[in-house]
Parts: sequence; C-alpha cells; structure tokens
Amino acid sequence: MGLFKKEKTINTSVPLEQIVNSFVTYLQGQGWKVQQLSGNGKAVIQAQKAGILRDIFTADRALTFTLEQAGNNQVLVRVGAGKWIQNIAVTAIETIVLSELFLFVDVPEMLWNTHVESELLKRLEQIAQGMTV
Repeated sequence: MGLFKKEKTINTSVPLEQIVNSFVTYLQGQGWKVQQLSGNGKAVIQAQKAGILRDIFTADRALTFTLEQAGNNQVLVRVGAGKWIQNIAVTAIETIVLSELFLFVDVPEMLWNTHVESELLKRLEQIAQGMTV
C-alpha cells in the first residue's frame, strides 16, 4: 500500500449498494459535493468539499473511495486523494477501479488528507457495520 492512500478490509453483513448509498447521504449531509458509480460488486465515490478542498487542492482533486466486495461479508476500501472524474456516471466501473485513481500529494495536502480520510473511514466502517451516523 502506498504512502498516499489507505486500504482497509471491513467485515460487514450490509449489502455494498446500501453502504454506498448511506455513505453518500452522510457525505452530502456534511456539505460534500459527491459523485458515485457502482456495479459488479465495486463502487467509486468521489467527494469534494467547497472551501477547504478548493483552497488546499486544485479544483480537479477529490477524496476518492473505492469499495469492492471481497468475499463473504467483507468489503475492501481504498481511500486517497484522486483526480475528480468528470461525468463519472458514463464511465465503466471496471475502467475506473483498474486505473490509478490516486495521486501524489505534497506534505500539507497529505497531512490534511490523513485527518479527513481517517474520520471518513471511521464513518464508512460504522455504516458498513449497520450503525446509524
């Protein structure tokens, strides 16, 4: 696993689509601009937060989450800074998941990312374990 992205396997009995929908709803409720794409046991969620990300990141950056069904009752999650994919809904999910979505970031961006990624990954894990957030 690279320095600029995190990876975690979450044990869950919640269906992937439900996890994705609940996490997207949570992010939107927190003021994030969100886009998602899912299919074939995989999902990509991209989130930008106006103000913070626009100041620290360039406008084409986003926190990118990839989720993948990893066997019975497990979801593999990767999170890191990524390039905002315009019109994600018209892109094949396999193309996105197989491409290198995560970008090299400088130290201030990495420190901010680490904090935000950790918080959002905790929320995602709570959602996957059936907790309400």
